[in-house]
Amino acid sequence: MQRLLTAAALSALLLTSALNADWRQWRGPTNNGVAASAAPERFSPTEGVKWRISIEGRGFSTPIVVGERMFLTTAVPAGENGAADAGGQKFLVIALDKNTGQVIWEQVATTAAPHEGYHRQYGSFASNSPVTDGETVFVSFGSRGVYAYDLDGKLQWKKDLGPLQMRNAFGEGTAPVLYQHYLVIQHDHEGDSYLVVLDKRTGEELWRAARDEPSSWPQPLVVEYGGRPQLITSSTRVRTYDLETGELVWECGGLGGNAIPAVVQVNDELIIAMTGWRQANLLAIKLGGQGDITGDPKYVRWTNDRGNSYTPSPVLHDGIFYMLTDTGMLSALDAETGKPHYMQQRLPDIQKFKASPVAADGKLYLAGESGLVTVVKMGKTYEVIAANNMGDEVFISSPVVVDGSLYLRSQDELFCIRD
Repeated sequence: MQRLLTAAALSALLLTSALNADWRQWRGPTNNGVAASAAPERFSPTEGVKWRISIEGRGFSTPIVVGERMFLTTAVPAGENGAADAGGQKFLVIALDKNTGQVIWEQVATTAAPHEGYHRQYGSFASNSPVTDGETVFVSFGSRGVYAYDLDGKLQWKKDLGPLQMRNAFGEGTAPVLYQHYLVIQHDHEGDSYLVVLDKRTGEELWRAARDEPSSWPQPLVVEYGGRPQLITSSTRVRTYDLETGELVWECGGLGGNAIPAVVQVNDELIIAMTGWRQANLLAIKLGGQGDITGDPKYVRWTNDRGNSYTPSPVLHDGIFYMLTDTGMLSALDAETGKPHYMQQRLPDIQKFKASPVAADGKLYLAGESGLVTVVKMGKTYEVIAANNMGDEVFISSPVVVDGSLYLRSQDELFCIRD
């Protein structure tokens, strides 16, 4: 019996290690921006680059990795000779070999003429990052539908959820979320906003909840509390739903508009949601509430309105909450108390950021719009390790770290950097 238990424990350990080695969702293995392996500290367009490939079209989604394969999306003009005004856009899902960059397969999810545009600098028609359970890749193109492919590119199902009308036509980009057989889609827009949960196996709609929210882009978060999965969403208010039934459990006001950063979980009882535009605020909320808990000190443990991220999502590691402003200032706070270790430290050179930072082996990797990838030592003291100039590249997609390799997707190219 002891031998069987040991074998079972070893099997579970190996499975966990394999899952952690992948990058199956936008914010990494543990959904907080932290990688399971180290990455190179110093590199350039000519040093440390194992491979680089051009990516056709325009897509700012962050790639995902499972096993030896990487998956990404893009949108390509469908007209003759690539003319954008003739046939609309081809919405593509691409599978690559993560070790070589070679295209394994490419599928056209749909071809359509989008009903509205996107932010001319920071948007694309393919900004929603895919997600996978290791067997199926789920892709949301927002107004152009949700698609499920097996790892070999065979379409399993598709679902049309209808068009969105985003504020100022800023574009769509909220990543879907997977938990067990639930596939979560948050569509906050200028029309009738809603949250919808699909059965990942069939695309069947399990439940839908109307939301009184304007356009927002935060990725939701699933947590376990009281023996049940709860779905936490962020916009002008933080709302929590019972994942199995769709029932609203609690809500908390106090955030600003144009919500973008993802919600993160600090521990079994605490989550953090944040906005960084007008009326910027951060809410660290204790789980377990019922109804409207706005301003209740029993549940709202701490707040912050300085140095909040507007676009980049935060990183949580070793009890420290790291947030990055669009203008290139980095802060590190105690995640349980909000006490600053350092606040609004200016990164080297004048930089702007849309990509979310990631952490690997005690270092933060921050990919900027100017092509500079800054590496910062994690901890209570601010220290820059390296500033790697990648030339004219513009990074909007977030970095990915898998098995010792750093993957950087720019507007036009994808780099694999490895020692």
